[in-house]
Amino acid sequence: MSAVPAVQETIKGVDVHAFEVPTDGPDGREQDGTLEWDSTTMVLVQVHAGGRTGTGYTYGDVSTASLVSSKLAGVLLGADALAPPAAWRRMQAQLRNAGRPGAGAMAISAVDIALWDLKARLLDLPLTAVLPAFHDRVPVYGSGGFTNYPLDRLAGQLAGWVEDGITRVKLKTSRHPEQDPGRLRAVREAIGAGPELFTDANGALGRKEAVYWAARFAGEWGVSWLEEPVGSDDPEGLRLVRERAPAPLEVAAGEYGYVLRDFADLLDGPAVDCLQADVTRCGGITGLLQVAGLSAARHVDLSAHCAPAVSAHAFCAVPRLRHLEYFHDHVRIEDMLFEGTLGPAAGALAPDRERPGHGLEVKWSAAERFRVHGPDKSRAAA
Repeated sequence: MSAVPAVQETIKGVDVHAFEVPTDGPDGREQDGTLEWDSTTMVLVQVHAGGRTGTGYTYGDVSTASLVSSKLAGVLLGADALAPPAAWRRMQAQLRNAGRPGAGAMAISAVDIALWDLKARLLDLPLTAVLPAFHDRVPVYGSGGFTNYPLDRLAGQLAGWVEDGITRVKLKTSRHPEQDPGRLRAVREAIGAGPELFTDANGALGRKEAVYWAARFAGEWGVSWLEEPVGSDDPEGLRLVRERAPAPLEVAAGEYGYVLRDFADLLDGPAVDCLQADVTRCGGITGLLQVAGLSAARHVDLSAHCAPAVSAHAFCAVPRLRHLEYFHDHVRIEDMLFEGTLGPAAGALAPDRERPGHGLEVKWSAAERFRVHGPDKSRAAA
C-alpha cells in the first residue's frame, strides 16, 4: 500500500452507463405495497485520474444517467481527484436550478461514490481505510419477500437466509392486507421462533391502519421492525405510529431521504426508532457521512438501505450502525455486473482490505446485453 501521491492528480474523464436488468419474480414481475415493476436500472459512473478508475452507481431511471452527463461531468474535469467533498459541493451548486432532491441527489450519489473509490485506488488503499471507519464489518438482514410471491417461494426465500446464518429477515406487506396473516404465519413457521422478523409496508397504509397492523404484527407473529407503515413524506404519521406501536416493534424510514433536511425531519420528535439511509440516494458517501453525524447527535441508530456491494464499505464509517439491507434484487444484479462482490459470513459483510477501493470491477461482457445508456465497453475490455 502506497502513501499519498507526490503530485496532485486531476480528473481527466467521466463515463456514464446504464443497465436495465429484468426481475426474476413471478411472470417477470415483483410487487410491494405500493409499486409493481419488471426491471431495475443501475446507473453506473466511472471517473478517471492518474491511470486509475473509480466506479460508482445508483438505482434509478435512465434519465439519471443523462443528468450526470449534462450537468455534473463538466464540473469534475480538472478537479482534484483526492478531494471528493470539494467536488460534491460543486455538484450541489450545479444542480441548484435542475433540482437537488430525487434524481439530482441520485446522480450526485453515483458520482461521489466513484470519486471516493478513485481516491482510495490512487492511494492504493481499501475504501474503509480512506473513510473514518468505526467498524470492520456490517451486519445484514435478508430482504425480499415480495407481495406477489407464492407462499412456498416466500417462505423458502426467508428460511434460506436463516439457514445461511442471517438471523434477521424481511418481507413486503400491506398491498393486500387481508392476505398478510397467512403470509406471516407461513414465514414464521418456516424460519422458526428465534430469528427476527421484519416487515415493510412501503407507505401503503393510512395512519390508523398502520397502528392496527403494528399491534397485530408484533403480537401475533413477533414482528420487531415495521418499515414505512405510512409514507416517508408523512413524518407526523410515522411519529403517531411509533408512539402507539407496542414494544419491541420499531418504526423505520429514511430510504427516500435525498438531502439532509429529509433526515432531520424524520429525527425530529423523533418520527422513527431507527433511521435508514441509502448511500446511492443521499448524496453518496459524502452525504452519508453527514447523515451519520446527524443520527449520532440524535442518539438514533442508522440502517443501510440496499446496494450492499458499496454499502458494506460506506457504512463502516457510521458510528451508530445498526445493519444493512441485503436486498434480493440488488444482490442479484451486483453479482451479475461486478467482480468482487461480498457474501455474508456469520450474518455480516466484511470489506476485503486486500483490494483497493471498494474492490468492484465491472464485468463488461456480462453487462452489455442490459445496456440502455452509454457506449459499448465489452469490445474494449475483451
